[in-house]
Amino acid sequence: MITYIVKRLGYIILSLYFIITITFFLMHAAPGGPFASERALTPAIEEQMNEAYGLNDPILVQYFDYLVNAFTFDFGPSFKYVGQEVNDIIIRGLPYSLVLGLESMFIALAVGVLLGVIAAVKHNKFGDYTAMVIAVLGISVPSFIMAAGLQYIFSIQMQVLPIARFTSFAHTILPAIALASTPLAFIARLMRSSMLDVLSMDYIKTAKAKGIGQRVVTYRHGLRNAILPVISYIGPLIASILTGSFVIEKIFGIPGLGNEFVVSVTNRDYTVIMGTTVFYSVLLLVSILIVDLIYGFVDPRIKLGTKGGNG
Repeated sequence: MITYIVKRLGYIILSLYFIITITFFLMHAAPGGPFASERALTPAIEEQMNEAYGLNDPILVQYFDYLVNAFTFDFGPSFKYVGQEVNDIIIRGLPYSLVLGLESMFIALAVGVLLGVIAAVKHNKFGDYTAMVIAVLGISVPSFIMAAGLQYIFSIQMQVLPIARFTSFAHTILPAIALASTPLAFIARLMRSSMLDVLSMDYIKTAKAKGIGQRVVTYRHGLRNAILPVISYIGPLIASILTGSFVIEKIFGIPGLGNEFVVSVTNRDYTVIMGTTVFYSVLLLVSILIVDLIYGFVDPRIKLGTKGGNG
């Protein structure tokens, strides 16, 4: 186990190195600069700004300086927000994104697993068809269309939920549902397929033959094994929610990291772009590692760090 964790941490560090390197050179390969769009700046002042922020240094010098700072989680000052560090911007936006992400994951997992179980138990019946229609709609409709539809129905027409901002629990409901809709649909289909396979196994038939009730067989004996593929999907689920939050936070006016990233791209704020990218990458890589460890604990047949096991 220790060997496996050390090896995975090494992979995480290597992955972060490539992410930082690719992001840095892509930012500097784009035409223009962070101060080029400021009409109020004369060429002389723009040159002074570039000098002050080290943008006139050789590209390799900038790269190695940023590489060292990034691995110590010092992302430097923002080019657009005067007097603000990128770390401060991340700390300011993280709570909003964290609440939205956790709520979306809860909705996706809870409702997706429930729909998948219902579809499997009611196979080729009304419950199965209803659950799969919901799943198909979740996969087919993009999150930004879902967000606009939810705003129109529940905020404009019914006026039961706020249309935007993020100041109370009620403000989180619509963006969380919009963000969870696509992964919820994938989980429902994945759970249905896995549950159908488990319910057809011999030990389930034996349990039924012994007179154990359908509910006990389904939830105590079937659900535990059927949910394993869903646990393995949590890694991609986190990635989906992280990337989806960029659009959703912008639509609902949520001052989270996703919104800060979109604004920084528009402003060509290099340090904020790279800082949020690295921070999201760390969250994703560490989350995947934690999911793999949880998977090993849930399924004792998987031995982490051994030949023939996962890893």
